[in-house]
Amino acid sequence: MIKAVALDVDGTITDKRRRICTSAVEAVRKAEDAGVPVVIVTGNIMCSTNMISILLGTSGGFVAENGGVIESCRGKKVLGDIKRCQKAYEFLKSKLNVDKVDYSDLRISEIALTRKIPVDTIKETLKDFDVRIYDSKFAIHITDPSVDKGSSLKLVAGDMGVRTSEVLAVGDGENDLEFLSVAGVKVAVANADRELKSVADYVTKKPYGDGVAEAIERFVI
Repeated sequence: MIKAVALDVDGTITDKRRRICTSAVEAVRKAEDAGVPVVIVTGNIMCSTNMISILLGTSGGFVAENGGVIESCRGKKVLGDIKRCQKAYEFLKSKLNVDKVDYSDLRISEIALTRKIPVDTIKETLKDFDVRIYDSKFAIHITDPSVDKGSSLKLVAGDMGVRTSEVLAVGDGENDLEFLSVAGVKVAVANADRELKSVADYVTKKPYGDGVAEAIERFVI
């Protein structure tokens, strides 16, 4: 039985231009009205994630900055070490002409870069640093490897008294692998990366928010 839903944001409840899909909004409300809390799990900064949660009307808390920050019924916690990420970024900047994304300085657990430099080049340049690099297809993230979306979802779900085996998780990108891996039902939307589709229990027929609505209708409603 599904007792909570965990949703990625960019490319999952939004389209490729980051516009929210109304079908996803309606599906989230249906889940919440049915007594199934929704958890937002994203690489977005904490303040944006908090606003997304408020506007959607979700009650399950959130995981922001790829697991570096969480909010549950027990409050907010910063889990990622931004100093580790900052050290790697300073070295990277000395080697490559990289740029942070807009408002990246508001991040408190990771650093997000524009995608003008190939992610493989960034990974190679930072291979001797203890950081993890994600390409969300919207930004390249330098994160603390001790946390990820999956480990942080476990904490948020646990605070609700929900086992991750009772969670439906929906995502689209490589930074969603960890949080899908801990979920009881793993769903990739139709536009998801091939690797994510390969680990999913179900791949939706429709992309983006329409796929989220499809998954919630199928497994929750």
